[in-house]
Amino acid sequence: MSLINSQVQPFKTEAFHNGKFVTVSDETLKGKWSVLIFMPAAFTFNCPTEVEDAADNYAEFQKLGAEVYIITTDTHFSHKVWHETSPAVGKAKFPLVGDPTHTLTNAFGVHIPEEGLALRGTFIINPEGQIKTAEVHSNEIARDVKETLRKLKAAQYTAAHPGEVCPAKWNDGAKTIAPSLDLVGKI
Repeated sequence: MSLINSQVQPFKTEAFHNGKFVTVSDETLKGKWSVLIFMPAAFTFNCPTEVEDAADNYAEFQKLGAEVYIITTDTHFSHKVWHETSPAVGKAKFPLVGDPTHTLTNAFGVHIPEEGLALRGTFIINPEGQIKTAEVHSNEIARDVKETLRKLKAAQYTAAHPGEVCPAKWNDGAKTIAPSLDLVGKI
């Protein structure tokens, strides 16, 4: 069953954010756009590069009214030390969310039971708590958050413009399509 357009399941967990431990829940996500970025674990080789990429683009996410959440199966305590010891992770101004109970990794279908880790999954959630995009892939392949930003802009555009769709390679400001019967077979 696809997660697309489904409601985020209830959850409550702890995160390290801006020098403090904070609670993050499904209610925290409501009222603004959210980007959940699942990673296998703290203190790995590829994950810090993705955290740094998200940190380098964080101002753009904020400009779009979105919060970024990095999620691993570690605890918030591990995330504190990861933030303090990794120059790349130290750039993060967004919550580093712990999921030691695997509630989130299971709910989003990215849990690897035999390893107790997460696959690399990226999910964009609208202010109503519905999952609008889902991308999951193997852990040896890191992501480029510029593509996540593009998808976020497309999701926000289509939410604000019902009846329009964003075609392949759509970027902010490009033409969209208003589906209609007279377009069938003409594109």
